[in-house]
Amino acid sequence: MLLKKLRRKKKNDNLDIWTIDECHFQQHGTRCRMWVPPEEKDPIVQHAPTRKSVAFFGGVRVNDGRFVYTKENIFNADSFKRFLQKLHRNRRRGKKIVVILDNARYHHARDLQPWLAKYKKSIELLFLPPYSPDLNPIERVWKLTRRLCTHNQYFKDLSELVDAVVPKFNEWSKPNETLRMLCAI
Repeated sequence: MLLKKLRRKKKNDNLDIWTIDECHFQQHGTRCRMWVPPEEKDPIVQHAPTRKSVAFFGGVRVNDGRFVYTKENIFNADSFKRFLQKLHRNRRRGKKIVVILDNARYHHARDLQPWLAKYKKSIELLFLPPYSPDLNPIERVWKLTRRLCTHNQYFKDLSELVDAVVPKFNEWSKPNETLRMLCAI
């Protein structure tokens, strides 16, 4: 049902469809594979002993693969509203924005309602069914970002982690085929 609705909307040239979500990148990175010379019997793998992370809101315009992000300290109604305002400022002239997103509590916050009502002709929120992150195409972007930027990396502090992730986000800020294909509906 939802996919049919999205495919119908995608055919409308007056709509910009965005898929958005929030993500934390952990300072300890991820360890997936590593090569160790056969003569080394007991390798030492550096690993940050912390649960510190960096938080980002991110969105991909499904039409052309353009990526927009904001770095946040906390995810709440205010930070979400700032991100929606950024999307709204970056919309293409004469286009209505349709935002695909999950059901996080702050996505439904009362504080957002006046702003959403004011811009209801230019922005529409389309919520995914509960507990279905696999339906949100941006999850693939987070996975690719981790694979390209944080896998098998040691980050001494959070600034190094930000320095690893943000250049990739900036590279994707222009329309690109990689994200367009990754987030195709």
